[in-house]
Amino acid sequence: MGDVVIRVLAAVAASCCLSAVPAHAAGDGMEKLFTFKDPEITESSGLAVSPTHDGVYYTHNDSAATPTFYAVDGNGRTRATYQVRGAQARDWEAMAATKDPATGRGVLWFADIGDNLDGAWSDISVYKVMEPRTLGNATLPATRYRFRYADGGRNAEGIMINPRTGRLYVVSKEFAGSVYAAPKKLRTDRTNVLRKVSGAPIMATDAAYAPDGSSYVIRTYFSATLYKPSGETMAKVTMPELKQAESIAYTLDGKALLTGTEGPRSPVYRVPLPVRAQPAPTPSPARAESTPEPSGKPQAARETGLTANDIFIWLAAAGIAVGAIMFIARRTR
Repeated sequence: MGDVVIRVLAAVAASCCLSAVPAHAAGDGMEKLFTFKDPEITESSGLAVSPTHDGVYYTHNDSAATPTFYAVDGNGRTRATYQVRGAQARDWEAMAATKDPATGRGVLWFADIGDNLDGAWSDISVYKVMEPRTLGNATLPATRYRFRYADGGRNAEGIMINPRTGRLYVVSKEFAGSVYAAPKKLRTDRTNVLRKVSGAPIMATDAAYAPDGSSYVIRTYFSATLYKPSGETMAKVTMPELKQAESIAYTLDGKALLTGTEGPRSPVYRVPLPVRAQPAPTPSPARAESTPEPSGKPQAARETGLTANDIFIWLAAAGIAVGAIMFIARRTR
């Protein structure tokens, strides 16, 4: 019955929201990039583009899995399977890929941040793994960073790292979601505190920073929203219809988004960005980090990333969904 409730609510809310919220439509530019062919990839929850290996993508499974990630090619074939030494996989929900500016080495980040009980865990963890120089099955060491939220535990499924500053952010998955900033310098000898800096859309399932640091994106089950580093909304991007949208990443050139879903042989789509959200022809010099701050919008919109119209739509969707759920319940008793 729980699965039925979720599917009904998601379908009704999606149809209401996508029809009423202005968005950039990908149109003919949207394409299926590949399908994961490995039978071991059954719950692709995180997605990242390799910063050093051309045409290579990384993913990992969701909860109840081992600390394992996969390198796949542009045809969806697994090129290598990696175990992460010294890591746990309580509920891996997201990953990110960056490049060390000093060495040029790729750096992979895996976020064990899922908490379906919304605060059951006293702390969460993010693992830092140096990207292998060559592709091949291996066990890789990890650096573990522990975190806790300044305002109490919560569920989360998104992480992102500003490539200009190296600062890590966690995006909570709630009806009133938030973006949390980690300390500028992460410590391994104590728990790092995550502090809220901006609002996020309802039920965010992933997030990513653009390669040039000019924007970031937050994915939900229904669509994706682009933001400036300040937290100001830039555009909403229509996403492909997926069974359970869980992941999002930028392409290396920053001109498109990649998005995936859970399930065996799940697809990954490429969705072009609106022109105004693409990198400028001549990148501007790196500047000091712009920490997301309130944008002057009404309080409700500032805290949840919603407009008053969005809130009305969600309330209406919830009412319709409840009616549908009650009808199904009566039919299945």
